[in-house]
Amino acid sequence: QVQLVESGGGLVQAGGSLRLSCAASGRSFSNYAMGWFRQAPGKEREFVATINWSGSNTVYADSVKGRFTITRDNAKNITYLQMDSLKPEDTAVYYCAGKMSTYTYTQSASYDFWGQGTQVTVSS
Repeated sequence: QVQLVESGGGLVQAGGSLRLSCAASGRSFSNYAMGWFRQAPGKEREFVATINWSGSNTVYADSVKGRFTITRDNAKNITYLQMDSLKPEDTAVYYCAGKMSTYTYTQSASYDFWGQGTQVTVSS
């Protein structure tokens, strides 16, 4: 069992940056693929980024490619989402998710563990 806790959300102006963190407790974090998803009010949860167990493979949604970067520190059991050049349409609750696997996954249904979410609000 893995527990995930997100932090780092907040209010930022358009063009600004935020770094989200997802701290994992439990064993074998380095065996987990990790992902970030987001959900805006009235919208479906959508994929943002995913990273494989070693950090050697990452996949991004087209809407964030070139602006967001997902990384992980297996020694600290933390996954990060660096968000630069933020836009008002990035406003959402951001969730991290984990799945015991060596691959990457873009579908929310593939993940076994979820955090509680952190709010990101980008003002224009």
